[in-house]
This record gives sequence, C-alpha cells and structure tokens, in this order.
Amino acid sequence: MASLPTDPKLSASVSDGVLRLAGEFTVWTLGQLPPEAGTASRLELSGLTRLDTAAAWYLTGREREGASLDGLTGTQAQLLDTVRQALPQPEAESAGPAGWRLMLEQTGRRMVAALVFLREIAEYLGRFLAALARGIRHPGDFRFTSLVYHCQETGLRAVPIVALMSFLIGIVLAFQGAVQLRQFGAEVFVIDLIAISILRELGILLTAIIVAGRTASALTASIGSMKMNEEIDAMRTLGLDPDMVLILPRVLALIITLPILGLIANIAGLVGGALMSWIELGISPSMFRYRLLADTSVDHVIVGLSKAPVFALIIGVIGCHAGMKVGKDAESLGAETSRAVVNAIFAVIVADALFSIFFSEVGL
Repeated sequence: MASLPTDPKLSASVSDGVLRLAGEFTVWTLGQLPPEAGTASRLELSGLTRLDTAAAWYLTGREREGASLDGLTGTQAQLLDTVRQALPQPEAESAGPAGWRLMLEQTGRRMVAALVFLREIAEYLGRFLAALARGIRHPGDFRFTSLVYHCQETGLRAVPIVALMSFLIGIVLAFQGAVQLRQFGAEVFVIDLIAISILRELGILLTAIIVAGRTASALTASIGSMKMNEEIDAMRTLGLDPDMVLILPRVLALIITLPILGLIANIAGLVGGALMSWIELGISPSMFRYRLLADTSVDHVIVGLSKAPVFALIIGVIGCHAGMKVGKDAESLGAETSRAVVNAIFAVIVADALFSIFFSEVGL
C-alpha cells in the first residue's frame, strides 16, 4: 500500500462536553478521534485547516444526533452542505387507503389472486389432458409401471383409513338417527337415512376429503422436493416431459382408485349402520338388507360414485400444481403442502355442493 505524501496531523480533545478539533480532519485522521468524542454536544472546528468528504460525512452524522457545529469556514460549510444534499433521503411513505377503501382494496386483491389461481389450475388441467391424449396416441410414452405404483400408494394404502372412517360414520348415523326417530316410532326408517346419506353424499365426500388430505400433500411433497433438487430441470435437459412423467400417472391413478375407495367406503358405512341398527334397534341384518334393497334406489349409488372422477381430478391437479410452485427452500415446500391440502378440500366441498344442485335440478 502506497504511503501518504504527508503525515496528516489532527489534534482532538474533549472537555465540558465540547470536542475541539484542530489540524487536518480527513479520512486518514478519523481514527485519531478520542473514544469520548461521541458524547460531545458541541464541536469546535475553528482550528481545522483541512476537511474532506469523509470527515464532512462524520460531522453531518453528529449534527443529526443533535450536536452543534461551530467555527467552520465558508468553504468548509459549503462542503458540508454538499455532503448533506448527497445523503440518501428516506422516501416518504404515502398514506394507504383506510376504512372502506382498504376493505375494497383487500377484496380486490383476493379476487385477483383467486382468478390467477383458477387460471393456473385450468392450465394444469389442460396439461394433464394433453399428456393423456399423447399417451393414448403414443402408448410407448406412457409409464404403466409408474401408474401401478401410484395406484398402490393413493388407493391400496388408503383402504384401511377409508374403511374405518366410513364404518364409524355408519355407526354414528345409525345411533343418532335411532335416537331421533324413536320419538316418532319410526325407527325402521333409520335404514333409509343411513343408505341415502352414505351412498349419495357422505361416503364419497368423506373419502375425497381423506384422500385430499393424504394424497394432495404427498403429491406436493414429492414433486416439490424434486423441484428443489432441480430434478425436473434435469428431466427437461434429458428430453423428458414432466407432464408425462409426473403429472399424468399421479392424476390418472387418482381417477382410477377414488371410485374404488368410494365403493369400499359405501360398503363399510352400510355395515357399520347395520351393526348399530342391530344393537340399538334390534333390526336384524336380514331385515336391514331387505329394506335396503327394497327402498333404496340405485340412483343414489350412481349419483355418489359419479362424483368420484371429478373429485379425483380436482385433488390431483391441485396437488401437482402446488408441487410445481415450490421454490428452492424448505419453507416454500411446507407452505405449498399446507396450501394444497386446504385448497383441495375446499374445492371438493364446493364441487360437491354444485353436484347436489345439479342433481336436484335434473331430478336425481
């Protein structure tokens, strides 16, 4: 490092809250200030023979802290003004909307975010349909092994929890229905209550909710971890289509397995209802089966199971979309996983409500 042509000298002393400086106050002599210089409330600068921008920056900082600057020459004061004008000024925060304006702004932002989300979901639905059409046209590109694996993961492994849940729901419906209908001497109609509730609504709806919580999170976590590790970019580099490799087998496996799970849930729910009816009301299994077959239309089964492919498509597309939205950090993976579960369950419930309105209008 080159040495200075001259050795700058600075005299600095603090007494009675006054910092007196004399000599050359530059970037080279800033380090010569005594430790108690920061406590001085007034700076006496009449003895300065030289002042540069680094020292002027120090003086403006002390000035902002409330210290007074005395004894500056005209040239030194002009340099200090130049440094003051060059300092960055914090931008004044504009007052945001308040009251009903704030409410309208927040509502508008949420509506725009919802529309953007729906557009992205429609995009991923189109990507799945395009991959499905490609798989039909070119069966060699379809990964049947991956489909079987995901059918096992999303379908076979979910059978115990789905069957147990539906069995318990059947027991609860039978018990609560018996308590209420016994007041009117119409205990036998608990069979119709169980059959219609489970076959038409609760069986497939609760199955879809369980699958949404179980599978949507798994889809997001698996695809999201691959995206974090840049495996999806590696697929594209190798000429592999992520839609064919990741999205198509997962969504198609859900479409295949959810109706089967719904059928298992219906059977388990009816068994639970029949068991509780036998225990609580004394309705024998043969009587339960007779009234079930005589009074329950097959339309209820068709209505319930017809929702399954749509629910499966909703869950799969939302889970894959959330997985593809994961960033490079683990925090985004957790956030997208939680968001996928919430969105999938909400979308399933909304779709079920729309199905109920539709079937009511067509008379089913």
